[in-house]
Amino acid sequence: MARLILTADSSSAGGLKLSGRADIAVALEPRLVWGPLPSQDELAAFVAARSTQKPGSHWLDHGSPGHMDEFGGRDFGLIELCQRCETIDLWFDAKPNAQLVLIWLLDYLQSHADTAIIAKLVLVLVDSSLDGAKMPAKRRFPAVEITNDHLEIASLAWRAYRAPSPAACFDLLNKDLSILPQLRRCIVELLEELPARATGLGASETRILELISAGYTHPFDLFPHYKQRFQRRVFGYWEIGALLDGLAFAPVPAISGLAESPFTIEMHESSSRLKRYKESRLSLTTLGKALLTQADNFSRHNPIDRWWGGTRLTNDHLWRCNPVLIEPGH
Repeated sequence: MARLILTADSSSAGGLKLSGRADIAVALEPRLVWGPLPSQDELAAFVAARSTQKPGSHWLDHGSPGHMDEFGGRDFGLIELCQRCETIDLWFDAKPNAQLVLIWLLDYLQSHADTAIIAKLVLVLVDSSLDGAKMPAKRRFPAVEITNDHLEIASLAWRAYRAPSPAACFDLLNKDLSILPQLRRCIVELLEELPARATGLGASETRILELISAGYTHPFDLFPHYKQRFQRRVFGYWEIGALLDGLAFAPVPAISGLAESPFTIEMHESSSRLKRYKESRLSLTTLGKALLTQADNFSRHNPIDRWWGGTRLTNDHLWRCNPVLIEPGH
């Protein structure tokens, strides 16, 4: 029977397969750090056997490795594929979205699979960002078999993140989460993306302003592919582009000089628009400078409407973290 690896991005899946660590390597790639969370039913349909799903809405439509065709096609449901495999290694790195996919996956398998599948699961303890495309076959990570303790903590954390307030996630920090070694740091980093009490900005938005103040004036100088510079790991390429749009085109902006918007695929497909975007020279507005000194608050001047897990953040329902959790109205 085949060896299966499940991971959280397609480049890692391809690299892990090429390194000879498994016969099949598949990425589960829902973005759970941005926008409204998919419902439990939507996530279950995503990993179900292909039937009436629209193109692009089946788990093997996204970065699906070509070797799935050799294995029998791309219509499998996750449970069916797991049943056909002898071992199932879970390679989920330390980035918050990967950890969220891991806790959702464990919760899903606990609820939908028989114990025979759980007994095949092995968690590989990856303690950094996983760059599967460059990983040599000889590199080894510690690994542990999945137990009921892993499943219980994962389900607890997944329910907390889906809750309509961040309070349950904040309470998780009082629990022993060490059985999933990267989970605590994931939760802390997610909580840091809640609006700060003094400024109304999350950690990534604040970092964007800090970098502009430090002299990084072109948009792509601010993106998280400069890992040591950006220093935040919650959001990816498209999400940082959306945050930059929000800071630059709010009614009272914190940034001036961004020449193109919105940050969409359509903009990227237009060479002239993308060129203008790349060549933009950014600077802080009066509000942006005040935010960096905590002398003003973005939410006093601008509408807030975004999601943090299962929590919808608006001006009237603005949970904040500073570093304690602050309820709306306080």
